[in-house]
Amino acid sequence: MVFTLWIIITVTFILLRLLPGSPWANPLELTPAQLAILNEQAGFDRPIWVQYLLYFRNLLSGNLGVSFQFRNQPVTALLAGRIGPSIQLGLQALIFGTVVGTILGLTGAVKRASWLDSSSTITAVIGRSVPAFVAAALLQYVVAVQLGWLPIAGWASFAHTILPSLALSLAPMADAARFVRTEMVEQLSSDQSEFARAKGLSRWQVAGRHGLRNSMIPMLTLLGPMAVALLTGSLVVENIFAVPGIGEQFVRSILANDYPTIMAVTILYSAMLLFVIFVVDILYTVVDPRVRLGGRSTGRSTARSGGTRK
Repeated sequence: MVFTLWIIITVTFILLRLLPGSPWANPLELTPAQLAILNEQAGFDRPIWVQYLLYFRNLLSGNLGVSFQFRNQPVTALLAGRIGPSIQLGLQALIFGTVVGTILGLTGAVKRASWLDSSSTITAVIGRSVPAFVAAALLQYVVAVQLGWLPIAGWASFAHTILPSLALSLAPMADAARFVRTEMVEQLSSDQSEFARAKGLSRWQVAGRHGLRNSMIPMLTLLGPMAVALLTGSLVVENIFAVPGIGEQFVRSILANDYPTIMAVTILYSAMLLFVIFVVDILYTVVDPRVRLGGRSTGRSTARSGGTRK
């Protein structure tokens, strides 16, 4: 994890220095002497490897630098005030999308080849095909503008979080429905499920007690990275609804070539992604103990065979 994060930091740092444009506001209005002074203050007049070493030394001490876009404001304080809205939207979208998607997938598998199965499949396809920003614009126009049920944009109450959360929940809903249905169809056709049906359990009981838990492994693999993407904010959706989150700040930072802020958001996203992948690996053993016992049984079988293994 540490090595991967170091590679991401290094590559991002180099790529940012290759971006066209200037991080200074209105560079054409500045004289060469003024530009030289600004570059010297920021350390841009030094070789890139020196800039990299200085940045990495500050990073290890917890200093992410000062934003070029907001003068004299530390990047840490800038992101600390924006991570809350992004996390709230991400959690709401993830929970709602996963729950609804699981219900759709479970219904489609139990009622296979029925109109319920077709409806859940069509819903999943639409959820995956329609981009989040398109859904955000449609929800904003229909629900907020035409019907007036919810606020158009802003961040003042829980009502302001509903539309952006719904727009962001389409992707996890579609993927959860697709994965759960595929796994549940296989589980309901297994010998274990047939034996449970022979004992008198209904198809819904078999699906809930036996099939659903076995379907969690592929869905955990899917939802891990998706959770990080949602928690760190959707770039366009936050802009559409004027949500003061990380995604909205990230877009503004890219347009302004705000190197410290871009680096900070990239590091935050990467660290969260690596951590979630680590947690998902642990959850595998909780959902399916066979994952944990597999390594032990392999070790015992290797010992019995004298260290040889086919």
